[in-house]
Amino acid sequence: MKALVTFFSASGVTAKVAQRLADAVGAPLYEIRPETAYTAADLDWMDKKSRSTIEMSDKNCRPALADKDAPVADADVIFVGYPVWWYREPSIIDSFLAAYDFSGKKIVPFATSGSSGIGAEAPERMKEITGAQVEDGKRFPADVAAAELKKWAETFA
Repeated sequence: MKALVTFFSASGVTAKVAQRLADAVGAPLYEIRPETAYTAADLDWMDKKSRSTIEMSDKNCRPALADKDAPVADADVIFVGYPVWWYREPSIIDSFLAAYDFSGKKIVPFATSGSSGIGAEAPERMKEITGAQVEDGKRFPADVAAAELKKWAETFA
């Protein structure tokens, strides 16, 4: 399996899981970053006027990316990690997926959350955006072991 592990992380939790996954499968790691970083105020989901709340209320929102340098073309399997926001993937993930050609690729979502699932609509949205094969994916706790990540990832080889 020629894999790439990509991720967006607002608080650092998803970044740590993504790093563990990349190390476990021997894949490069790519951080999906917004052009304008999220502040604590932007992430206040209780505030109906916060940036994240506004973005997540519009399913067609595509925040600008900091770059488009992900080595997607070099991989067959692309793991896409994110924190669960409003029961789905953050809008910046949709921006990332829309920015690249995923023809002939397999996309495998993975998410971090204290309790929410990965979101049933996330893989379907990813298929709509990319036209690629998208697996159902899985939610992991912050302390997931590298061995568990490796065993899970190998099922997509």
